[in-house]
Amino acid sequence: MNKTDLTNAIAAKAGLTKADSKKALEATLEAIADALKAGDKISLIGFGTFAIAKRDARQGINPRTKEVIKIAAKKQVKFKAGAELDAAIQ
Repeated sequence: MNKTDLTNAIAAKAGLTKADSKKALEATLEAIADALKAGDKISLIGFGTFAIAKRDARQGINPRTKEVIKIAAKKQVKFKAGAELDAAIQ
């Protein structure tokens, strides 16, 4: 499912126009991104939790040259499915 498919599904389930559902989806995604940029954790009860995790710098190997390379530290978005979502897909 891509963003267009999701917009269409929201419009059908919520009884909104496709334009309104697109605006709602974009606003939701923007709000989630802004909260994560600020370092906040987002908990959607029954769906899941989005959080930021820090990955330490580490060494890796370039598979083509077998040369040891340094991989920089970075922040990464983590998602943990909630109990209801997990149960729904089982």
